Amino acid sequence: MSAPTPYLHLPGTAREALTFYGAVFGGDVQLHTLEEFGRTDGPADAIAHGYLADGPVALFAADAPDGAPLRCEGVTFALLGAADPTVLRAWFSGLSEGGRIVDELRTRPWGATDGQVVDRYGLRWLIGFEGEG
Repeated sequence: MSAPTPYLHLPGTAREALTFYGAVFGGDVQLHTLEEFGRTDGPADAIAHGYLADGPVALFAADAPDGAPLRCEGVTFALLGAADPTVLRAWFSGLSEGGRIVDELRTRPWGATDGQVVDRYGLRWLIGFEGEG
């Protein structure tokens, strides 16, 4: 692993969230339940560990044992130049479904294009690229 990978602790929505992120970014969604791991500290079908595999964006997630809501204050996930502009536009659109656009994806006075969205799970994303696209 060459970079930090976000590990989300979600309030019982890890399966749903990772499936959503898999649809947006691509890659295989891998899900492992508490039952699979021999754990009894929650519902058997709760996600003990899940992740996106073999895709362009790496994420880990699990269901929080106490069901606490995800809080990401002061954190933005930046995908600046992480893919072709066409792909980045599709990611922005996908992440905004059920979420909230904070700043439209648009060309800035300095020539770069970027925008921000808070997705349906409360994660803030900065997506952008340089040049035409």
